[in-house]
Amino acid sequence: MAKASKPMPDDVRAYHEALAADDVAICDALYKEISKGLPEAEKKVWHRHPVWFLEGNPVVGYHKLKDSVRMLFWSGQSFDEDGLQPEGSFKAAEVRYTSAKQINKGDVQRWLEKCRDIQWDYKNIVKRKGVLERLK
Repeated sequence: MAKASKPMPDDVRAYHEALAADDVAICDALYKEISKGLPEAEKKVWHRHPVWFLEGNPVVGYHKLKDSVRMLFWSGQSFDEDGLQPEGSFKAAEVRYTSAKQINKGDVQRWLEKCRDIQWDYKNIVKRKGVLERLK
């Protein structure tokens, strides 16, 4: 018997409901894939965007940009994946979507597996004055 998935948290649902239809399709597809790939993760809206956490550490999230939806992996630069682009001055990497049809579920699931196994400690970055340490 298949395990029933947990309902979408109210704050994440409200985030989706505020988007245009095309963006909702992208975010719904990403939500489904992330929830499937990281069922143990805590998910909530953090800094105004849906984010998944493992043991309090942010690992993946998505948010609407002006022209696309960005899926961000906090430790993604360490994944050694061609499909992810570096983002920011730390270890994050991203992929951007303008259509739900662009989402390659196999890639997303592989990246999610890597985000479980490869983590930098963003949870304590402020305490360490901007210095990241590798957790896994």
